[in-house]
Amino acid sequence: MPAAAEGVAAAEASLEILEAEALTATSQTKLELQISVLEDQRDEMKSRVDMTAIAVYEAKAREQQLRLDELRSATEVRDAARSALDELRKQRFQCFDEGFSIIKTRLKEIYRMLTRGGDAELVSVDSLDPFSEGIKFSVRPPRKCWKEISNLSGGEKTLCSLALVFAMHYFRPTPLYVMDEIDAALDFKNVSIIANYIKERTENAQFIVISLRNNMFEVADRLVGIYKTHNATKSITINPKELAKQLQGAAAAKQRALRDAAAPPAAPLGDATNAEAWHSK
Repeated sequence: MPAAAEGVAAAEASLEILEAEALTATSQTKLELQISVLEDQRDEMKSRVDMTAIAVYEAKAREQQLRLDELRSATEVRDAARSALDELRKQRFQCFDEGFSIIKTRLKEIYRMLTRGGDAELVSVDSLDPFSEGIKFSVRPPRKCWKEISNLSGGEKTLCSLALVFAMHYFRPTPLYVMDEIDAALDFKNVSIIANYIKERTENAQFIVISLRNNMFEVADRLVGIYKTHNATKSITINPKELAKQLQGAAAAKQRALRDAAAPPAAPLGDATNAEAWHSK
């Protein structure tokens, strides 16, 4: 290689080494400057950072876990209560459906018997949930068309209501009933029907009936009379059967007294003439 060429190559090599060193020194200076700036920023941020946040975070995390456990327990309790409620609703529906079927059938029979030929019907407005929409009560009085109970007369409403009460009594008897003038809107025939039904068909219950009708009095086991005298209310209780026996005994005694008064006086022995004379009179 010529000497000139070797000199140029040596100069170029030395120039590259100088540039690399300069660049390295420049990069190091920049890096040191950046490190210094970052350290300053770190120190500044450190003064503003609350180092207790980690402890607070851990406490909040523990509290969150506690609340999650409480939520899980509450959810389990809720699901158990919901299952129990669903089971109770199912049992209630089954009990209602069984009782409703019996009462509906018995109501038809009782109303037909009380009215001598009428017909009655109980229908659930919503068969899947009868407790939300209620029951529809329709009747057909003798020789009339089907009507809702709200469109009936007073006497017809009374018969419908009593038929329903008697049907429910057949399903689940109640030991005591108090009825206030249930016969006020009924005629003579229907009062007798109701009175005899209470007397004969409901022997396993006690009925206290407030009434002003003789038909109801005649079949009562006890009569309690309420009256007012001298601005004071008083009561008297009568046993009709005992009273009837006493009246029959008094009537029999009166008849015997009348027969004795009409009988001839006893004649002395041997005085047949006087007796014959008395008979001739």
